[in-house]
Amino acid sequence: MSSNTPKTASFSSHTPNPARGPSKSLKEERPVHPSPRTAGKPATGSSGVANGVVPRVAGPPSPRTKKGKSAQYDRFIPNRSDKDLASSQFNIARADSEQPLDGATIAYHEEVARACGVSINKRILSFKEEAPTSDRDDLRQVYSRPALKPNVSATAKRRILNTPERVLDAPGLVDDYYLNLLDWSLGNVLAIGLDQSVYLWNASSGDVSSLCQLEGDSYVCSVKWTTDGSYLAIGTYDGDVQIWDAESQSRIRTMTGHQARVGVMSWERHMLSSGCRDGSIWNHDVRVANHKTAELVAHSGEVCGLTWRSDGALLASGGNDNLVNIWDARSAVPKFTKTQHIAAVKALAWSPWQLNLLASGGGSHDRHVHFWNTTTTARLDSIDTGSQVTSIQWSNEYRELVTSHGFPHNHLALWSYPSLTKIVDIPAHDTRVLHTAISPDGQTVATAASDESLKFWRVFETRTKSSKATKNGMLAAASATAGSRLGSGASSTSDISHPVHFR
Repeated sequence: MSSNTPKTASFSSHTPNPARGPSKSLKEERPVHPSPRTAGKPATGSSGVANGVVPRVAGPPSPRTKKGKSAQYDRFIPNRSDKDLASSQFNIARADSEQPLDGATIAYHEEVARACGVSINKRILSFKEEAPTSDRDDLRQVYSRPALKPNVSATAKRRILNTPERVLDAPGLVDDYYLNLLDWSLGNVLAIGLDQSVYLWNASSGDVSSLCQLEGDSYVCSVKWTTDGSYLAIGTYDGDVQIWDAESQSRIRTMTGHQARVGVMSWERHMLSSGCRDGSIWNHDVRVANHKTAELVAHSGEVCGLTWRSDGALLASGGNDNLVNIWDARSAVPKFTKTQHIAAVKALAWSPWQLNLLASGGGSHDRHVHFWNTTTTARLDSIDTGSQVTSIQWSNEYRELVTSHGFPHNHLALWSYPSLTKIVDIPAHDTRVLHTAISPDGQTVATAASDESLKFWRVFETRTKSSKATKNGMLAAASATAGSRLGSGASSTSDISHPVHFR
């Protein structure tokens, strides 16, 4: 064919001709005619491009090709990229030295190595790359810094002294574990039964007065203030319960009926519950003439522990039969009974900050404090105190409780709850601590023992600064001199000319 049209090579339709020999591969260099756009421009790249020849271009790497051939590996040292070869060579040379070096030479080598940036004790081999270092601050230091300045008053540890703030004489105190002869009123007046007499000590003024004197052979077995501190109930050996007006110091009424001594009592508004030696518990409505409203019978031994819960829904009782009974206020049958104690249960106390938590303590052969959930009836925990438990007092401010003890240690013990770790032991008396009472502000615990002494301990000192005013007004224990006698008569008062200053 004769045509003026230039021929172009078609690669898609090219068929090899065996007569002409093998066909050229696509990868072979072919002449390239410059386009009008590239004509006259200088060629770049290799010389082959400058001559109009396209160089051979390598295709994508094969999947079989290993990436990073530059890194050296072997089966003994997997990774050499993070090795400090200079330090390694220096350490090997030092290890191969046969002659022992003296101290001066070793110090010189260390100085030279430090100047050259060589690490002397660096490891030669490692199987992992070192973690990248950060120029930022150490996070442990950052997060350990307090964000705000701590409150000194809140973080300061309170100091618990093992010496009493005040000591009073209590002559004639009956040495009987089953009696309850000490109580502290909301009006800051302490009542104590000494033989046939009841004495009142005003902690604000320091005045001591005799409230009553029983007649005949009877003696005081229990005392208990009403919630507001206006009236005092006195249980006697004859089985009578007397109600006294503290302000006028006059007897309002006497409720009879018990066949034996009344060793423990507890108020719930106008209702007074009294525990008797015959094992019975009576509920008295002091507003009506026929005062007996219920009789609760479930103990076979003397009732020596009795306390109402703060809401008045439940009553806890403990007896010489080693039982703890929980009574519903609407029933004359125990809600449940606990038999884990193996001695008389006198110490009973409801938690002021957890309504359903009750603590109970056993006598000489038991020496345990058990904690009960009165909702599920489960025993939560126990403490082996190692001594006879005579009373339990909870703190209103702290998650703590204090227990008083008799044989063999005659001490006070402060416990943390719920960890039940002992905070401190306070050697309280020479003989067993029989009774305790807590002040209305919840800071001071009073103890009475058979050594005929009454002592005051600031165990639960409040954290707030406002308590300073309470300190000066609260135990004007300050007032009376050490060793003032509570049993010196109705007109006896304490000397308040030398007040005690609290730190």
